Amino acid sequence: MFDLKGQIAIVTGGANGIGRGIVNCLNQAGAKVVIADLDQYKGKKVAEEVDGDFISVDVTVEEEMKHLFKTVNERYGKIDILCANAGIFPQVALSDMTVEDFDKVLNVNLKSTFFSVKYVAPYMKERGYGRIVVTSSITGPITGYPGWAHYAASKAGQLGFIHSAALELAQYGITINAVQPGNIKTEGLIAQGQAYMDGMRANIPLHELGEPEDIGVAACFFASREAKFITGQNLVIDGGQILPEDPGAIL
Repeated sequence: MFDLKGQIAIVTGGANGIGRGIVNCLNQAGAKVVIADLDQYKGKKVAEEVDGDFISVDVTVEEEMKHLFKTVNERYGKIDILCANAGIFPQVALSDMTVEDFDKVLNVNLKSTFFSVKYVAPYMKERGYGRIVVTSSITGPITGYPGWAHYAASKAGQLGFIHSAALELAQYGITINAVQPGNIKTEGLIAQGQAYMDGMRANIPLHELGEPEDIGVAACFFASREAKFITGQNLVIDGGQILPEDPGAIL
């Protein structure tokens, strides 16, 4: 594991799922982790388990995001790492999708990424150092699924955003990269039932679903000093799912 001792990390959406896996890995690497989430019960519980901190925040509210970074910087004197992970993925057919459905997903997934990067950047610029990791997806940038047009748009948008942001932030010693998970065994996926998970697993060449910590390890790499020469990039973590042209070709 990479050495992040003495570093201060913020993980939005860190109370559940992939965010929880990222929190666990950052903690194991030695970072002090601040969980920023709306779920106060789970967020506080995770913070206690990793000897971290919890701040309640709605990532879609600009003033709350400003307050988040200001509070962490005042409390710890710096912010080394930001993992912009908060996201939602409700399934709605395009024919049934409302403007409200579309806006909600874009606000949580994409606008929150904008708020996160915009308002953490000044604190990182002051020190000439920072690591930003965005949780995107294979859905949108690479592939698509019925019922997730709004989600796909938000995730593709994140990659476009980091490509431009990387160019603006590089001069300040700040890197920004993305992880692109495939099917990860989160609470949301488990809730779909065993038959659904078996179907997902059958289309993955490694014949297993990913664990939240699989994404966490990649996030830790991007958050480390060892990744100093990587910015504006994205890493697919999907067990080989996007490789076959025909899922039936998987033996």
